[in-house]
Amino acid sequence: MPEPDARDAQRKPSLRRQLARQVLVPLAVTWLVGTLVVLSVANYFVGRAYDRALLDDAYALAARMQAGGTEELSMPSARDLATVLFDQSEQNYFAIYASSGELIAGQSKLPRATGDLSRPAHFDTTELDGLSVRRVTLAIDRGQAYTVVMAQTLTSRTRLLERLIAFAIVPQAVLLLGLGVWLRRAIREELRPLDELQQAMSKRDARDLTPLTTPTETQDLQRLTDAVNALLSRISLGVTAQREFAGNVAHELRTPLAGIRALAEYGLKQRDGEIWREQLEAIRKSEQRATHLVDQLLALAMADEATNGLQLNPLRLDVLCREVVMDYLSRTELARADIGAEGIDQPISVVGHPSLVVGLLTNLIDNALRYGKPTDGSQAMITVYVRPHEQGVDLGVSDNGPGLADGERFAMSERWTQGALGQELGQGAGLGLAIVARYARLMNATLTFGRSASGGADIYLRFPVVSSSTKTDV
Repeated sequence: MPEPDARDAQRKPSLRRQLARQVLVPLAVTWLVGTLVVLSVANYFVGRAYDRALLDDAYALAARMQAGGTEELSMPSARDLATVLFDQSEQNYFAIYASSGELIAGQSKLPRATGDLSRPAHFDTTELDGLSVRRVTLAIDRGQAYTVVMAQTLTSRTRLLERLIAFAIVPQAVLLLGLGVWLRRAIREELRPLDELQQAMSKRDARDLTPLTTPTETQDLQRLTDAVNALLSRISLGVTAQREFAGNVAHELRTPLAGIRALAEYGLKQRDGEIWREQLEAIRKSEQRATHLVDQLLALAMADEATNGLQLNPLRLDVLCREVVMDYLSRTELARADIGAEGIDQPISVVGHPSLVVGLLTNLIDNALRYGKPTDGSQAMITVYVRPHEQGVDLGVSDNGPGLADGERFAMSERWTQGALGQELGQGAGLGLAIVARYARLMNATLTFGRSASGGADIYLRFPVVSSSTKTDV
């Protein structure tokens, strides 16, 4: 039994049928209207021609009445009547009435027209002996007034119109039918790549996210294929990020979780409260490291997913730096370090994303707290600074610790890479600077490693200059 969606798809008309209907129906309506217009025009001119011939017969009959040249009306001869009334396919009728209404000659069953007779010749259609006839009533005033009435059956007119209808409709109907057949075939051929695309998508495995290679011959289908391939590419990036995140979590959390379990098992075997306290403190520190690692892994996963669709807007660096420094005051105090900020007294704007700026500042300050302690035992000094210049705006964090060796500076921006000091202290997982580097690329900023004035590490990002006319989000 087909699924509801499949049944709905079967009830919907096909694209081929829709296209054919959208083309053939207006074409058929146009053809029908054109045919009616042609027939109306033909009927008008055919009627005018036959009416003119009928009027000529009426004038000829009137001329025969005046042939004598006297004021007395002379009846046409039988030969004249035969000449005027002769027709191979129609029946002709005539009647001549005096001004008093008395029938002078002709058929009494053919009356004069009634109504508005202000014009010399009046045409109308009437019934005579059960036949439809075309009648002309001609008023003559040449010394003596009289009226000539001529009528003629409509057989020739009807046959001529029937021939016109046949010649107008049949060839065009055949052409329309041929056009419909050709159009359906052309639509089927033009939409064949769309069927190939649909079949390629239906047969593809759910794990296969490689681009489609269906050949297309039109720009519309090419754009559709490109859009599908772009979607597959974004899905592939998301799936890859999820797989990397799952693998990283499974690999990196195994060690701290095993350590926490070992500390808990060891503490449960002890009876001394001081040992319990030591174990609980060790568990707390291990949990903090595991939580920090999870936060970093989530940050990397979010950065990978933000590759597509990230909206960058103008923002105030001075405001964000001030907020981050204020949040770290208590933590640096507990760590016996001093944190300060420089260059945030004036409004400074860059194009970026607030969450990414806060994230990279957080990671840089965490690194400084971990590895920026001076080797002589003096107090650690951490400085968050903003420095505008002609090339852009620098946002960085510097410390007075041992700094980074020249050979390991840029390698530190790779995932799971730790410097010598980090390996010695056994802290971190080598993700902090990788997150900073990833955030920098997302905001089109340049990450640079340097050395501070005190000899410690100096890591900063260089943002492009923001136009003064750009609206800034605080």
